[in-house]
Amino acid sequence: MTPSEIQLRVNGRPSRIDSVPTDERLLDTLRWRLGLKGTKEGCRTGMCGACTVLRDGRGTLSCLLLTHEADGASITTIEGIGSDPVGRRVLDAFDAAGALQCGYCTPGFVMALTGLLREGGRSTPVDEMLEDLGGNLCRCTGYATIVRAARSAREEGA
Repeated sequence: MTPSEIQLRVNGRPSRIDSVPTDERLLDTLRWRLGLKGTKEGCRTGMCGACTVLRDGRGTLSCLLLTHEADGASITTIEGIGSDPVGRRVLDAFDAAGALQCGYCTPGFVMALTGLLREGGRSTPVDEMLEDLGGNLCRCTGYATIVRAARSAREEGA
């Protein structure tokens, strides 16, 4: 495993990361090298959605993506989502719906929903959107407020 230099655009800013081992996951690069702790580590197997980020505008599980596979990509984390108009809408919808409890899963839900809405917008059927969010797990809310927030963010879109 030869370490390499990686170039990313993270939350709109260029980032050059040196000595990245070929087996390092993007989740670890974001959290430990770049200090972006909003991206949560849940299962490390792609089953919970807590680590979701946007890679070139699409929802991506950062625990399943090797950093070198993201070389040259634009990555948006929860720390940078507020400057994205769709992301801002999702954040506002989560706030208005009270779709928070412990907050651990919230960044992953916000990022996944932002990615879905950027791809399909209001044309995405609600049932399909909610099914796609089914890969994100929450232990606290019972999902009712998250579903309300998702529906609201979808309806508010142009």
